[in-house]
Order: sequence, then C-alpha cells, then structure tokens
Amino acid sequence: MDKLTGIGPRASKKLASSGIHSVADLLLHVPRRYLDRSQLFDLAAVPLGEEVTVGGTVLSVVQRRISKGRMMTTAAIGDETTVMSAVWFNPYIKIKEGEELLLSGTVERFRGSLQMKSPDIDRLENGESLVTGRVVPVHPSLAGLTPYKLRSTIANALARSQPIGEVLPEEMLDRLDLMDRATAFQNIHFPSAVEHAASARRRLVFDELFRLELSLALRKHAQQALATGVRHNPGGPTVDTFTTALPYTLTGAQERSITEIQTDMASPNPMHRLLQGEVGSGKTVVAVAALLTAVQSGFQGAVMAPTEVLAEQHYFGTVALLESAGLKPPLITPSGDAGTESLFQSAPDAGVGGVRVALLTGNRASTNFVAGTVRRADVVAWIADGTVDVAVGTHALIQDSLSFAKLGLAVVDEQHRFGVYQRVQLRDKADGYVPDLLIMTATPIPRTLAMTLYGDLDVSVLDEMPPGRMPVRTELVPKTDAALSEMHSAVRCAVANGRQVFVVCPLVEDSDKLQAASATAEHQRLSSVFSELSVGLLHGQMRPDDKEVVMAQFKRGQLDVLVATTVIEVGIDIPNAAVMIIEDADRFGLSQLHQLRGRVGRGEHASVCFLVADPSTPEGKRRLAAMVKTTDGFELAEMDLSIRGQGTVFGTRQAGAKDLKLADILRDAETLISARREAFAIVADDPSLSGAPAMREELEVFLGEDAEWLVRS
Repeated sequence: MDKLTGIGPRASKKLASSGIHSVADLLLHVPRRYLDRSQLFDLAAVPLGEEVTVGGTVLSVVQRRISKGRMMTTAAIGDETTVMSAVWFNPYIKIKEGEELLLSGTVERFRGSLQMKSPDIDRLENGESLVTGRVVPVHPSLAGLTPYKLRSTIANALARSQPIGEVLPEEMLDRLDLMDRATAFQNIHFPSAVEHAASARRRLVFDELFRLELSLALRKHAQQALATGVRHNPGGPTVDTFTTALPYTLTGAQERSITEIQTDMASPNPMHRLLQGEVGSGKTVVAVAALLTAVQSGFQGAVMAPTEVLAEQHYFGTVALLESAGLKPPLITPSGDAGTESLFQSAPDAGVGGVRVALLTGNRASTNFVAGTVRRADVVAWIADGTVDVAVGTHALIQDSLSFAKLGLAVVDEQHRFGVYQRVQLRDKADGYVPDLLIMTATPIPRTLAMTLYGDLDVSVLDEMPPGRMPVRTELVPKTDAALSEMHSAVRCAVANGRQVFVVCPLVEDSDKLQAASATAEHQRLSSVFSELSVGLLHGQMRPDDKEVVMAQFKRGQLDVLVATTVIEVGIDIPNAAVMIIEDADRFGLSQLHQLRGRVGRGEHASVCFLVADPSTPEGKRRLAAMVKTTDGFELAEMDLSIRGQGTVFGTRQAGAKDLKLADILRDAETLISARREAFAIVADDPSLSGAPAMREELEVFLGEDAEWLVRS
C-alpha cells in the first residue's frame, strides 16, 4: 500500500482502520454510484421533478440560523444559461464563492425560481474540468482521503496492478457473457459509460460468489470421497412399524424428506443434509424416522439441542412417538440394594422389544427404560457401552468424558445456535468413520442464503403443514389503554373457551436503560389484571426443577396464562395454547417473532398472535408489518434478510466466513446459481484443481485461515 503514489505510513494506517490492508482491498472498494457528466443538464433546460446532475459556479453564499442547532445555507449557482438556488439545512455544509460544483438532486420551482433542496455535492478539484464528457465514480468515503485523492489513488493502484491475472477459462467467459477481469476492474472504477459499470459489477460479483461456491464444492467432495461413512439399512422393520402406527398420514413433504434421508443413509458416503421446515411442519417425525433407520442398522443415534428446554422436548416427544408405535422397551426396576450398573446383566440386548432413549443435559439424566431416577454416571456408561440406542441432550453430548459405542447418525437441531466446531465435535464421537449428519432448523432460510451458508449440504424442505392446522391471525396492538383493554378481553374470552395463553417479554428483570417489559414485572401486573385466572412464570434463570414444574402445570391445563421470556421460543408444544402476546415486539428479530408465533396454532383451535408495540424505527415498523402480512416463514425469511442485510449473517457463529463485499445474495440470486453450477462442475471433473493452479491459489489467498475451516467443517 505504501508504494502507491501519495500513500505514506500515516495514510496506510488510516486506510487499515477502514479495512483496506492491500491493493486488492482498495480495488474492491467499488463506487456506490456514478455521476454521468456526459449527460450534464444546462440549468435553463433542466427537467423538473426528476433526479438530475447539474453543474455551475457558486455566485453567492448566505448562511443564517433558523433554530437552535439548525443552520440554513443558501447558495446561488450559475452556469452560462441561468441561475438556480441551492438550499441545505445542514450546519456542516461548507462552500465558498467561486467554487465549481456538481449538484445531484431534484430541481423544483420555488416562488418562480429554480431551486434544489439538500443536493449531494461533488467538488471539482485540482483542475478537473466541469465538462469532461465522462462518468465520474463516487466511492464510499475512506478515512483521510478526499474524494479526488481516493479516485487518483485507485487509478494509481489499478495502473500498478497490471496485468491483472485471469483465472476463469475463456470458454466459460464466453458462455456466461462475462467480461475479462482486467476490463471489469477498469470499468467498475472508471467506466466510459454507466452501462459498462453494470457489466463490470456482474463479473466481479460472479468472482466473489464463484470463490465461495468453489470452496463449498471442494468441502463437499472431501466429505464424500475422503471420509469413511456408514451404510445403513433403510428397509428394516423398525421404521415401518413406526410410520405405520402413526395416528395420522404423513404429508408429501415428510415422505419425500424421509426418502431423501434414507437414500443418503444407505450410501457408504457420509450424509450431510439440512432439514428445514416451518414451525409445526413435522420435523420431529422425520428425525425420529432417521434415528430409527440408524438403530435398526445396529448403530446409535444422537440428538443435540441448544437448550435444556428444547432437549427435554425432543426427549419426551421422541419417547411419546415410540410408545404410541409400540416401540417402548421393557421397563427395568432396580431391586434390593443392587445399583443401576448391574441392571442389564440379565436384561435383553439393547433395542430388542423397543428403542432405548436417554436424556443427558447439564442438570438432568433420564431414560425410558429404567423405573425411577437414574444416575448421570450410569447414563454416560450406557451410552458408551451401547445400551442406549438414542441419546438426546445439550452440549453435554460433546464433553470429552462421553463416548458412544457405535454412533451412526448425529442430529443437530437449531444449528444456527451452535458454533460449527460443536457439530464437528459431535460427529467426531464416532471412532474410525464419519457418521451421518442431519441438521435441522425451524428458521426458514432463503434459498440463496442456504446456498452460501450451507452450500455443501443437501437440503430437504418441509413446505407443507399437517392437515387441520389453521393459520395464526396476527394483530399489531398499540400501547393505548383502549387497545390493551380489548386484547385483555380477548384473553378472557379464549380462557373461557378452554384455551391457554402465552405472554412473552424480552427481559427477565426490569431494565431502566432498555425500558422493556420484564417477565417478572409483567407476571405481577397480569396476576392483578387477570385476578380470576391462574398466571404462571417461566424464565431461563429459574432452577431446572422449578421450570419443569411450571411447564408440567401449563401442559396439564392448570395454568391459564404463562408469562415467559424467549425460553419458550422453540421446542414447546402445547396444542391447547391459542393466544400469543409478545410484549415490546419491535425489540425482537423477525425470525424470532415467527418462532414465538409458532408456539400457538399447533392444535385444531383458531389462534391469534398479538404484537404489543409502538415501533419507533423504520426497521421495527417493517418487521411488524411483515408479521401481520404473512405467516409464510420462507417469505418472512426473505423479508428479514432484506431488512437486516446480509452482513449480519456472516459472523463467528458461521466460523468467520468473510462478508461479501460486492455481492448481495438476494439481488444477485441468478448469478449465485450460475456460480454454484460452474463451481461444482469444475470440482466434479478436477477435485484437486490440479488443472487450475491459479484458481486454487486464488481461493487460498482470499479465504486465508477460513480455507482450513472449510475443509474441517
């Protein structure tokens, strides 16, 4: 960097603070817009009401204070045809008579004269001519560099970088109608016409997405070709017994997903599959079918969930499904002083007559095959010796002290709540081979996002809801006495009809700083408001035993209203709950709101979700409007990505994948699909990229330390 003209150590340090560490970083700092000076309007001929660029000389400047902290600056701008006034209400505007300016904005008539309010300013420096007949790039500002200095520095970097190497085959460029890379960098920064900049951006966006998809293709090939997997038997009696005994018919999406998963499990290559579906779409049944495929093949299954509440829900839900299908194992009761370690000396082999399931979390150990309580150490031992067919738990499953006898399938629920290495730790519990991996999420993921975050995984989608499910009506409730009173009446009506109510608050304790409703304070308040009802409290800081008691009371219908934090966001299945109230709803993200809404509408009853909020930000208003508009999780996921921006999805939880600098995975969806197709085709023909050394070298340079993670995970 310090070899560029005009960039010394001090400037280099300032650039580094803005994320510019190399010439490549500088060349990828592309313009945010362009000023087309070849279409500069004379002031006398400027169209009114349209966004235009005009130029002229500052003839006079007048500043006056119009209120405390507000300054109005009015300038007369003239060219050879006429004079226009420009007005700014910004105290930091600094212009002076005699300057030549380009102004971008909308021209209107005000009191018979031309006027432009709060236009963007581009100063012409160091002899740049007003009428040059060329397109001028407007780059995002960088610390310590004026716009002119930044343009000249990038021009210098571009000249010093020649020749810019090309890594894509000429045949591919012709087939995809992509310009070569050197031309693309020239045209993204200094195009001769605005349309050339669009073509240049398309090529550089393709490069960015192609590198990402190429790394994913290499990772998937390594997983399939270099790892020793497990060949399961999908045609055994256990799965057939389970699916036949279900009291309802599987949806087409469930049947399709089970077939896709079992086909993968029958292959000797390790399965790496993402199962995503709407809240209540039936992922648990699909996961249990996969686990039973492993069990009937002589292997163990494991289910890892991010919270104890969700792990317990998986455990009890799985046990209930197995019992209803007649797959409950013989119950063994300790006798005399015999310890549980001796229970199985004369017991039948694991899996005969039923499926043995164990729960292991940081605070709890349970099984479905031992009467009474069991010791945590015994459950750990039974997982290690193969007594347990299916282990359900939290991070406790990946502790160094725990081992599996023969792990054949690892299921990770709500993967986005785990670090990537945690699912790797679970997979590594198998010795000498790689077990199949099934990742589940109830957070719908836009297709383009799934192709970037989980591009090495095959995807099964549950896009059908079980029959009988009614859409949840969603209403926005302002914080007025009248609106809240009407909502409280709806709660009483629902309870009178035998239904139950969730009330979710963002915090456990009061916070003056955030001014958000807390679960504890709201519980006290609602206990008074609904004095005739039974109101319970549940939050993550309660002791596990106390949480279990409260949830059991709510499930049995002993509580009418449950005030809780987001501890109930996932994994809570109460078919009788038909009302969800979310306090300060604008403080939640869109996907979290959708998850919370999914706690109701799980039975046959009409349900409603009340969003209590007075949103003060545009983003908050858009989120709540989206929730009212649709219950389609995939549509909401697209909206969420559009509102939040893609920069929020690549972080340490995704193992440090670098943010996309140019590409937008929604806007550039077609380019992403094209890049993925080309990348996977190249790896299929040349898995080591031995025939494309420049392509491999570039991949390693851009990914850096992430390259190792891509192979590892």
